[in-house]
Amino acid sequence: MKLHEYQGKELFSKHGLKIPNGVAAFSPEDVQAAVERLSSANPDLKKVVVKAQVHVGGRGKAGGIKVVDKEAAVDAAKGLLGMDLKGLIVSKLLVEEAINIDKEYYIGLILDRAKRKTVLMASAMGGVDIEQVAEEHPEAIVKVWIDPAVGLTQFQINQVIFGANLPKEAASFIKVLYEVYSSYDCNIAEINPLVVTKEGQVIAADAKVDLDDNALFKHAELMQYHDPAEVDENELAAKEAGLSYVELDGDIGCVVNGAGLAMATMDAVKYGGGNPANFLDIGGSSNPAKVTAAMKILQRKKVKGVLFNIFGGITRCDDVAKGIVSAVEEMGGIDIPIVIRLTGTNEEEARQLLTEKGYKVGSSMDEAVKEIIALTHA
Repeated sequence: MKLHEYQGKELFSKHGLKIPNGVAAFSPEDVQAAVERLSSANPDLKKVVVKAQVHVGGRGKAGGIKVVDKEAAVDAAKGLLGMDLKGLIVSKLLVEEAINIDKEYYIGLILDRAKRKTVLMASAMGGVDIEQVAEEHPEAIVKVWIDPAVGLTQFQINQVIFGANLPKEAASFIKVLYEVYSSYDCNIAEINPLVVTKEGQVIAADAKVDLDDNALFKHAELMQYHDPAEVDENELAAKEAGLSYVELDGDIGCVVNGAGLAMATMDAVKYGGGNPANFLDIGGSSNPAKVTAAMKILQRKKVKGVLFNIFGGITRCDDVAKGIVSAVEEMGGIDIPIVIRLTGTNEEEARQLLTEKGYKVGSSMDEAVKEIIALTHA
């Protein structure tokens, strides 16, 4: 679950990090109230920053961040609210007092799956996407790997402070960032940029926090940050139906039982010259309702064809067959090809049911993959 910038900063602030004074806003009226609140806290306030709150990077370059005189904040907000920013519609804003930036740095934590450790990264080239820095100036990023059995050490903090030429005050920010990262089971926690102002203050000018969905049951208090508007419609529907679904760019819908088989199926489709449209695991104890939900999701995605690849162990093939028939009937028929591979528990019953309804059913995964590719890429 990704947090918006204002939510991530709220977490940082709770743990003692200094952030710019700011207020979340959801309408022009909220923005006016935010400006008045900021002006009350700082009578000398002249400029504010109005930031679109969407889960994409590069908001500034895309026009999603405006630095304006406080009197122009409402007009800036009207221009941002409803804006299509890299495919996402802006409905939330963060209004902050403008700060006098002198230098910008980057610090971040992310899981390195290959090394099975968290990697702490730092760079004196802040304010730019870290991916761009890694591509164009890899030597500018200092990395240290944190042993999960030991945790972050002072020696490692010193390594990145001196290696990336960060201000000494950054040490406390690194400690708290690691505290947030580890305490809340984050996938990513970063500050970009970590700013040194012309007045000499060190401030977390941005916040990126991505929480591991699988650990959210341990952090019920963080569910207040969940934003359904930022979740893909199909992924949301899949979650409600108890399915594991990930959207991809292809056009062949895949409905499979078991994550390993789903990965193998996508690999086979790709290897055969097709493009999988999704990862979709209906689970090991499936029922017709789940299959119906899966078909509706793929219908909304407008795939060219659907491949069912079911290996019946715990999953009963006849349950899946009933789901296929039920889904197609409920949707009034489907005008795209469906290729079905069923093998395992109750496969004979499943094949009989599907054959009676006019479906072709096989038991070979390779043949099913070749057939769906042929039908969708003729």
